[in-house]
Amino acid sequence: MKKRLLAVLSGVALGVGLILAFTSPPDVLQGDFVRILYIHVPSAWLAFLAFGVTAAGSIGWLFTRRMSWDRAAEASAEIGVLFTAIALATGMIWGKPVWGTYWDWGDARLATTAMMFFVYLGYLALRRTTTDPRLRARRSSVLGAVAVVQVPLVYFSVKLWRTLHQGLTIRPDGIQMDGAMVAALMANLAAFTLLYATLLIYRTALARIEEAAASERAPARSPVTVPRLGEAEA
Repeated sequence: MKKRLLAVLSGVALGVGLILAFTSPPDVLQGDFVRILYIHVPSAWLAFLAFGVTAAGSIGWLFTRRMSWDRAAEASAEIGVLFTAIALATGMIWGKPVWGTYWDWGDARLATTAMMFFVYLGYLALRRTTTDPRLRARRSSVLGAVAVVQVPLVYFSVKLWRTLHQGLTIRPDGIQMDGAMVAALMANLAAFTLLYATLLIYRTALARIEEAAASERAPARSPVTVPRLGEAEA
């Protein structure tokens, strides 16, 4: 019941965010292309959040060996990879009219985000190399804990290297946007966070079911010995 309620709240929040995104004023310089950022920025935020949870789940498994930590790490990584892809795609769509190109490897934010995307794809691929849940957790937990260093690298890349990408929109001294645009952005950030929580709960529950089904199909570790005829009589 709680999962369904969270799913409904996520849907309502996404609807409100979408309405605000389309009714907010256009940007002075970017015009209506700024509306792409109401999907792009929350997707990037959600990816950062998801990979942070993956790191926490991986560290939790290393210290406790509880499989619930590993399931959360895997589920969150899958969600993070999905929304990193969305962030990259929407960034490319936005970049074409604003920068004049879909992609530029010389841009630090693009390059570091792409690197993060492929590292977490590698994390998921590593988990597919075995069907043993504990062996899978042991192999991937170290990578899941270490790979999170890319999150601050991606976030601060626009400060470390001045390339094509615009600077930080949300800064300690305030948000560099019009009030109505801030409301639309905040609404979508909240909606995407609710969506993340919903997806994480459902995907973790599915992972638990998958593990239970796999353990039922797994063969016994020791073969059953059947006595030969004559041996039983002896």
